[in-house]
Amino acid sequence: MKRVADEPAFVLHRYDWSESSLILELLTRHFGRIAVVAKGAKKPSSNFRPVLLPLQPLHVAFGGDAEIRTLKQAEWLGGQVMPTGDNLLSGYYLNELLLRLLARDDPHPALFDAYAATVRVLGSEDVEHTLQPGLRAFELLLLREIGLLPSLDLQTATLAPLDPQERYSLKAEGGLGEAPPEDARVSLSGAQWLALQAALDDPAPFAATLREAAAAPELKPQLRALLHYHCGVHTLRTRQLMIDLQAL
Repeated sequence: MKRVADEPAFVLHRYDWSESSLILELLTRHFGRIAVVAKGAKKPSSNFRPVLLPLQPLHVAFGGDAEIRTLKQAEWLGGQVMPTGDNLLSGYYLNELLLRLLARDDPHPALFDAYAATVRVLGSEDVEHTLQPGLRAFELLLLREIGLLPSLDLQTATLAPLDPQERYSLKAEGGLGEAPPEDARVSLSGAQWLALQAALDDPAPFAATLREAAAAPELKPQLRALLHYHCGVHTLRTRQLMIDLQAL
């Protein structure tokens, strides 16, 4: 593979490799999730050291044809406030989802753009009101991009259209269907599901889905269950860390 330059990227995770180097999991716009080795990145004199931070927009250059490429250059683009506290943990939650669900070398430019938009939400002044809707919007777009989200304007099992007045719930194994009475509190109306599908199909899907998710707090437990099912875990590590910190 020839050298790639000026590729938009974010650092998802980093591992120690030798005494002076790091292996990084990057989310790139045109190449998807890739692994690179940053040689000498742990040295105090390394140009990589102050740049390779999570939740910060980068332009990178890399090359090589092995599974793990070699990082040649990394430039911080600036303009992004580093999230703190719960917002930082939310950013690590996004990264964990991508590491668990996104295959390497599988590009999803729209998902990259949604991730970048969500990271901006985490550092915004209005994050108190936009954090949860932003997370829901990203979760929906992630699931759709990797083919794990059923159509939200039809009942999955029967392909029957949704009644705007009826309640429906999203299940990991059954898709979207009529909500039984015990699920009434964690279900959405047909009108809400239809609005979410229209938002996902919008030319600016993240912004449109964020607006619709803000009026649908019942999405959270349904998407959490769906994501846990596809990740193959009962609780994500970042979620457990949040629970432990709250207990303290």
